[in-house]
Amino acid sequence: MTPYQHLQAATRAERDWLLSTPLLTRALAGEVSRSEYLAFLGQAYHHVRFTVPLMMACGARLPDRLGWLRDALVEYIEEEHGHEQWILDDIRAAGGDPEAAAARPADPATRLMVAAVRDEITHGNPVAFFGMVQVLEGTSTALATQAAERLQASLGLPDDAVRYLTSHGSLDIGHLAFFEGLVNRLEADDLAAVIDTAKTVYRLYGAMFRGVEARCAGGSATRELSDALA
Repeated sequence: MTPYQHLQAATRAERDWLLSTPLLTRALAGEVSRSEYLAFLGQAYHHVRFTVPLMMACGARLPDRLGWLRDALVEYIEEEHGHEQWILDDIRAAGGDPEAAAARPADPATRLMVAAVRDEITHGNPVAFFGMVQVLEGTSTALATQAAERLQASLGLPDDAVRYLTSHGSLDIGHLAFFEGLVNRLEADDLAAVIDTAKTVYRLYGAMFRGVEARCAGGSATRELSDALA
């Protein structure tokens, strides 16, 4: 089993929990409301805007033995820079208020997801950041393009209201192959750090989606954290 295959196998339960999120399954069936889509974009903005800063922090803290990963981070930064603005543009095109979405505090699961990765970069093993890459890019590749097509059809959205989803569905296919090559070069301790963070992010990302659904139904996004962290 290659290191990447080990990563996939070790995080299967957490990945399945994320993919079973009702909001995701409804999105693939074209059964998500406009308010739910806008709420998702709002949460996406609040974690995507930290992607490049987290990459930069990771690169700055990598030990010399992992210096080869800096080239990969530079490539990721070039690809990801400005994507939070794409999300705000999508919100506007979908009939929402991007300024209000940016000003609204992130839900607890979204804040905790970013904070957990930042803490591991700062106080643990910085290569753990790639556990977040595993979750976000893997999920995008599996779901983004199909979800965007269903949402466009069911909600009557223009092309420029789903740019974030459609771009990541196609971009991340290539990214994932590149990512697999990086993971296959990691030694056991570093791979363990990536696995641990991926497990955490899968659970918190799933809680973020569940929180969006709960809040749009008039409930609390906070309660979803207890299931995620159980």
